[in-house]
Amino acid sequence: MKITILGASSALQTPANFNTSHVVSVDEQLFLIDAGDGIQVKLRQFGIKISRLNHIFISHLHGDHCLGIVGILSSWAMTGRTGDVHIYAHADLETLLQPHIDYFCRDTPFSIEFHAINPRSNEVIFENKNVKVSTIPLKHGIPACGFLFEEKQRERHLIREKLDFYQIPIKDLQAIKAGGDWLAPDGKAIGNAELTRPADPPKRYAYCTDTAYYEKIIPLIEGADCLFHEATFSKKDAARAKENNHSTAEDAALIASKSKVKQLIIGHYSSRYKNFEKLVEEAQAIFPNTIGAREGMIVEI
Repeated sequence: MKITILGASSALQTPANFNTSHVVSVDEQLFLIDAGDGIQVKLRQFGIKISRLNHIFISHLHGDHCLGIVGILSSWAMTGRTGDVHIYAHADLETLLQPHIDYFCRDTPFSIEFHAINPRSNEVIFENKNVKVSTIPLKHGIPACGFLFEEKQRERHLIREKLDFYQIPIKDLQAIKAGGDWLAPDGKAIGNAELTRPADPPKRYAYCTDTAYYEKIIPLIEGADCLFHEATFSKKDAARAKENNHSTAEDAALIASKSKVKQLIIGHYSSRYKNFEKLVEEAQAIFPNTIGAREGMIVEI
């Protein structure tokens, strides 16, 4: 699992920072989270292969998280994309965007499928053989949710030397990877533990923006390998954060600490701060394993 950070700003874009948006890569399949105005520029800038990007997840319907969708769909149509696009968002997004899609994207060589989600409910909204995506209800001025990406349990790793030693045929390998023992031609059973090593533990990544401090998310993200949590404000502006249903860097760190996650990434910085490192330092004072999101940053989970 790998995260590419396309931007780390809150509502107001700056010359140095695009709106908060991430691309999650799981087994070379790409998932886009949030799509502010101009998102297609960032996808190109950071070399995202759009042929592998078929699913877009929108956390809530504020413009800095969804106004780039029509532009990216129109551009994809002009460049000959054929793969279908699936958009997961509050049901109102389809109502708002469909007239624009009908006008600007009427001849797309791919279909555009909207999947209505309930931001106030924790539920699985996407699943395939490699990953499961669930909503994380958040506390904001309008219905908003985060997303939890969970890898599926992998198959066990084969030990090549043992396969060669026992001359195990290819047709039997899949059953062994799935955990089965192997029966030799002489009738002797070879235990799976001798033929394989344990699979890598599945990874979990939680994306949470925009939200006030909200402890109800803790059971949903507990123990995650990585948490992205908004840190729009410094602790000196805590009153403003509360008023606007946003979080401070300290709030993000407290959630990370109480959730026992392994790593915290903070972002969604207010444009009022020219030095994001101060926010990182505030979070690190509570949760040391904190890094600050930066455009173009790639995080291996």
